[in-house]
Amino acid sequence: MDSPHRRAARHPIRPVRPAGCRLLLSLTAAISTAALAAGCAGASAAAKPESSTRAIALPKVANDLQSDYEAVIKAVLPSVVQIEAGDSLGSGIVYDDKGHLITNAHVVGGEKTFQVTTATGEQPLPAKLVSSYPQQDLAVLKLDQVPAGLKPATFGDSAQVEVGQIVLAMGSPLGLSSSVTQGIVSAVGRTVTESASGGGTGATIANMVQTSAAINPGNSGGALVNLDSEVIGVPTLAATDPNLGSAAPGIGFAIPASMVKTVADQIIKYGRVTDSGRAALGIIGRTVLDDNYQPSGVAIVEVEKDGPADRAGLRAGDIITQVGNASITDLTSLAQALASDKPGEKVAVTFLREGERKSTQVTLGEI
Repeated sequence: MDSPHRRAARHPIRPVRPAGCRLLLSLTAAISTAALAAGCAGASAAAKPESSTRAIALPKVANDLQSDYEAVIKAVLPSVVQIEAGDSLGSGIVYDDKGHLITNAHVVGGEKTFQVTTATGEQPLPAKLVSSYPQQDLAVLKLDQVPAGLKPATFGDSAQVEVGQIVLAMGSPLGLSSSVTQGIVSAVGRTVTESASGGGTGATIANMVQTSAAINPGNSGGALVNLDSEVIGVPTLAATDPNLGSAAPGIGFAIPASMVKTVADQIIKYGRVTDSGRAALGIIGRTVLDDNYQPSGVAIVEVEKDGPADRAGLRAGDIITQVGNASITDLTSLAQALASDKPGEKVAVTFLREGERKSTQVTLGEI
């Protein structure tokens, strides 16, 4: 999909516009796409007599799968809501019976109050922002009044998500509320970076679930669901073909359920994220260019006093060129290199100081 934009596509009926999910991303690993071939066996079976065991079995399997889809949609769709944030539109998930909702931070933007339409409600309900956490592109809202029959979603175990699992994406793509698309888990453990322009938060997010289920503007903040009716992720962004500048079909990403629960539980309890679990060097940096005007490292502008970098001997003016085995050329590559690390871990940092190459061990702090 093209670059991120909270106001990307206007629905022809509604005055609001879909938020997010057209977010340009960069990947730390090559994306592998999976094609699911359907109907080939059925075509060959059609040429066999009606008495063929295979010809009888295939419709039963298809009917069983269709029944599974219908059961999942019936169980989960009532927990997916539509969120109007100013003149933009996104999706959300009912988190608990107290009226807390989960969505993306880029759906929220700078708004503090919202109109929320539930799957079973006709009139939008007012809601307020509890807190937004752009570093992980998540936010929690709370309905002013909890309507009768509000149904919290069930969240699954991220460790049990496997490539090839069938998933459904539920939300309000292009303003079409309560929409469902289908695909598979294409990969797990992806680290992606949102663009900071056009409505994206610029967050670098690790361990994301890659899916072939269609993710369109307005799907942001909705639910990626397995066939056990469990939310395994929050659809957040979709890929853009860098050569064409348009959507790369079948490549979408969702924040894993484990991170969603970690962030949401802290915001609900404390009003903010108190333990991000995300590693940091404790610096303010900027990208530097080489003689060919190509990014070549991150220059330290400021070092947090008594922070990880300070304790390791790094100082303003040093240019970081490598963290662990990852080459550092700009701020995005630095964020990606740290995304899978944890606070308290030690990493080797290679840097230039007055043209001389040096290295030090840094015990990572926390964002």
